Amino acid sequence: MIKIAPSILSADFANLERDIQRISAADYVHVDVMDGMFVPNISIGIPVVKSIRPTTSLPLDVHLMIVEPVRYVEQFCDAGADLVTVHVEADSEENIHAAIDKIHAKGRRAGIVLKPKTPAEAALPFLEKVELILVMTVEPGFGGQSFMADMMPKVSALRKLIDEKNPACELEVDGGVAPDTCQTCIDAGANVLVAGSAVYKAADIPARIAELRGSQA
Repeated sequence: MIKIAPSILSADFANLERDIQRISAADYVHVDVMDGMFVPNISIGIPVVKSIRPTTSLPLDVHLMIVEPVRYVEQFCDAGADLVTVHVEADSEENIHAAIDKIHAKGRRAGIVLKPKTPAEAALPFLEKVELILVMTVEPGFGGQSFMADMMPKVSALRKLIDEKNPACELEVDGGVAPDTCQTCIDAGANVLVAGSAVYKAADIPARIAELRGSQA
């Protein structure tokens, strides 16, 4: 089944608990953490993850858009993240491995993230030890951007590699996912779709989540 991970970056931050409960039909709560250095924007951090953890039974999918994530992954796990994803561009290969190992040592799932300009091959050193690979279909750092359809060959290449080397690994896309782009992502091989404004701006959120699941609904 296709999984949907609504991004709370598009939620009303004054009513986060309410808006997280509005997405109870989804599979993950996607939490975008930005440090103002790896990406230009600053969003939320460890205290917010800790405060939203009791508000939902859904897994927290925490996407770290921060430099040197190895410094903070354990704290995000302790705050309640179920899955922590780190950008391969954010540190040395050695330190990304160390971050993955720290996440696993906390009993949580680990993932890596590729920015649009980063090739699929950048995932290879980590492919067999992660539970999820996230392909950005917009430049990370801002919500509401247009979907980059030219990322689909990368998604397809990663699907092939995952099927060969780590079939249990999930393949997630994030950026511009909406009713008119979700099937393109599914057809390319993604099984987890992050959607922000497409979910939170919908008149009927559960119906929109079902719609984004595409033909697999």
